[in-house]
Amino acid sequence: MGFTGLHGVAFFGVVGLLAAVFDMKKWDVNAVGIMGQTALRLAVEREQEEVVKMLLEREDVNPNKTDAECNQTPLYLAAQCGRKGIVEILLKQTDVNPDQADEEGGTPLLCAAINGHQGILEMLLEREDVNPDRADTVWDRTLLSWEAQSGGERVVKALLEREDLNPNQGDPKDGYTPLVWAAQSGHEGVVNMLLEREDVDPDRADTKYGRTPLSWAAQRGL
Repeated sequence: MGFTGLHGVAFFGVVGLLAAVFDMKKWDVNAVGIMGQTALRLAVEREQEEVVKMLLEREDVNPNKTDAECNQTPLYLAAQCGRKGIVEILLKQTDVNPDQADEEGGTPLLCAAINGHQGILEMLLEREDVNPDRADTVWDRTLLSWEAQSGGERVVKALLEREDLNPNQGDPKDGYTPLVWAAQSGHEGVVNMLLEREDVDPDRADTKYGRTPLSWAAQRGL
């Protein structure tokens, strides 16, 4: 399908025309245009909040429909771009899937963290249907694993507030737990935060070298 009138209204954010366009004919509101995007995704990309709201008021709009190129949902895009207001609108939809991943297994939660959108990250972590332990499909690593390695204390703190988080989940390849990653990378603040959790195993060694977090920390001089 080409670039329809509905796509045009969403792209340019002409709110006043949207109701009239809806009345013109029966639209397939989930149709993908020439750019591989639905009208909803275009409105999110262009930060047209009012258009997003009006589209989501329709029962036939699928908030989880992905684009044709990267298999990303409107929520994923909003999290990636830091569109906090639009994320809030989307999360109010009862049928939205806040954990739907793209083709590389990246979730809106992972995307928000990578792009430094702390407010969006915290909003997503408030949802019980967001899995904080979900790993990407490229490296098979959790968000906690990545942030422990990079020293992202704010994200680690937010993740550790989820009681259902598994802080001992090791990477399948090397068996590195978040604590091993933090110790090996020299992030003392993250090490201390992890050790505050009673369910963190301080003696669990990686499977690649058979070394404990203490061994790595000693090497780094922590």
